[in-house]
Amino acid sequence: MLEQLLIFTRGGLILWTCNHFTNALKGSPIDTLIRSCLLEERSGAASFTYDAPGASYSLKWTFHNDLGLVFVAVYQRILHLLYVDDLLAAVKREFSRLYQPQNTAYRDFDEIFRQLQIEAEARAENFKKTNSLPAVAPQRKQQNATWQGEGKNAGSEKKSDGDGDGKKGRRLENGGFVVANNNSNANLKSSGNGSVNIGKENESANIGAFDVNRLQKLKGKGGNGNGNGNGKKKVAVVADKAEPKKVVKKNRVWDDSPPQAKLDFTDHLDGDEDGDKKVDFLAKEQGESMMDKEEVLSSDSEDEEEDDDDDTGKNSKPEAKKKGWFSSMFQSIAGKANLEKSDLEPALKALKDRLMTKNVAEEIAEKLCESVAASLEGKKLASFTRISSTVHTAMEDALVRILTPRRSIDILRDVHAAKEQRKPYVVVFVGVNGVGKSTNLAKVAYWLLQHNTSVMMAACDTFRSGAVEQLRTHARRLQIPIFEKGYEKDPAIVAKEAIQEASRNGSDVVLVDTAGRMQDNEPLMRALSKLIYLNNPDLVLFVGEALVGNDAVDQLSKFNQKLADLSTSTTPRLIDGILLTKFDTIDDKVGAALSMVYVSGAPVMFVGCGQSYTDLKKLNVKSIVKTLLK
Repeated sequence: MLEQLLIFTRGGLILWTCNHFTNALKGSPIDTLIRSCLLEERSGAASFTYDAPGASYSLKWTFHNDLGLVFVAVYQRILHLLYVDDLLAAVKREFSRLYQPQNTAYRDFDEIFRQLQIEAEARAENFKKTNSLPAVAPQRKQQNATWQGEGKNAGSEKKSDGDGDGKKGRRLENGGFVVANNNSNANLKSSGNGSVNIGKENESANIGAFDVNRLQKLKGKGGNGNGNGNGKKKVAVVADKAEPKKVVKKNRVWDDSPPQAKLDFTDHLDGDEDGDKKVDFLAKEQGESMMDKEEVLSSDSEDEEEDDDDDTGKNSKPEAKKKGWFSSMFQSIAGKANLEKSDLEPALKALKDRLMTKNVAEEIAEKLCESVAASLEGKKLASFTRISSTVHTAMEDALVRILTPRRSIDILRDVHAAKEQRKPYVVVFVGVNGVGKSTNLAKVAYWLLQHNTSVMMAACDTFRSGAVEQLRTHARRLQIPIFEKGYEKDPAIVAKEAIQEASRNGSDVVLVDTAGRMQDNEPLMRALSKLIYLNNPDLVLFVGEALVGNDAVDQLSKFNQKLADLSTSTTPRLIDGILLTKFDTIDDKVGAALSMVYVSGAPVMFVGCGQSYTDLKKLNVKSIVKTLLK
């Protein structure tokens, strides 16, 4: 049976709830549904599962978009009630007749709901009886009789239909059967007695065997065996012309004498005169980080015109053109009574294709379109408004809601709060191999230094060769301390000792560099889970490339899943934020930002857009949305 049925407005005002349900809900399934599904543009899903201690619920919902109402039903997940969808539709229909915007209590609806529930349960029982297995038996018996009456030729036809070689068959009037191959010009003839005569062209049993004559001809055309030797001469001439002159590098002679050429090409910043000059160069030439600069958006009038042209031009469906200019103009002026799903499909299909061309994962684009369709279906179209522009506006609002952070991402404020508690603010950088964790860690350190924050690096990538040296180089250039223990050490212990060292030295922030690992590498994921559980960092940053498409969904979802499964804590730490790298190499393919945020719910906190320490900026939500819909 149902556990709860609730009716509320999109603003959160509860209008009616069923009072005859005696069992109280465990946990807060409806609040979780609103936060995790309805506000996250996942309302196109069929249902939502909520697991609480001692109970597991399934939730289904429907909208009345014209009135702005939400209907939610809650029931035990193990029951698999068949009448819930039917009951929600009936409740939506009847309640919309009674709804008045000025009323906030609908006590008279209790009796109506009881009657609707009884009718829905009765229809579900009748559906079970009419769709039981014995009703299918006569049809199967009739089918067997048909096969037996047709005899052997029918059996051969059945086998031919199941052939996987692309062959099709047709029955002759005299009972014979002809098989025609789509990939060859088979010469098949039917005789008078129903048998099939195969022509001379297909007498060989090895139809798919190699044709030796044809291979010899191809070999002769290639110039390597045509008999006259001209092919070999031509190849030799071309080889002589194409062969470049090789530049031979002079071998360095290693002996006891001092080297004549300079061998040390590194930057010495430890105290000599040249080092002092390069420190000044770093401080003056690098300049202010892009994190502290406001990005100015250009005029979007041209983009809107392009959108209008796309909506009315090449992206429009042929079915839409059949309506004609007058009918579309009349519908735009008079408005449409209620939008139906068929009205929204052409515009949503164009938007889905547009999002996928911008590198949005196909699964995410499809779910977004389903959510937008659920929010618009049944809504009245305003006058002088086209369906395409309505869908475009709804999608733009949905994208802004998804990409806008729902919590504070002001790291500087969190650093000062941790400083007041006399403990360092710990940030752990995680991600797959080769995405730029160490480089962007140095960019974050440079930005923090500009805000008078003392930073210490922790070299916890004890797996990759050269990782400690790379981080040591960044620390030397930025003149900040680094905590390292070399290679083949437990990264969780190294991070713990680094945090303890930062507490003793009074460092405000500890930036922990970790080894790159694929999301399917369970030993390395277990080590990462141990590092996070043992040190309990303030921020877990996932570093991902802006170049990835569908792989972004797999990476983030599996990272979160592994951190949850391999953690020994009852409340495991998941990814808190995202750092997108290589953003300067993707042009308008910005869909990875949307895919990552949609999958994890974590905000994009930093965007890497270059090779220097200043090339780190915030995510401009409006710019990303306009680029996605451009």
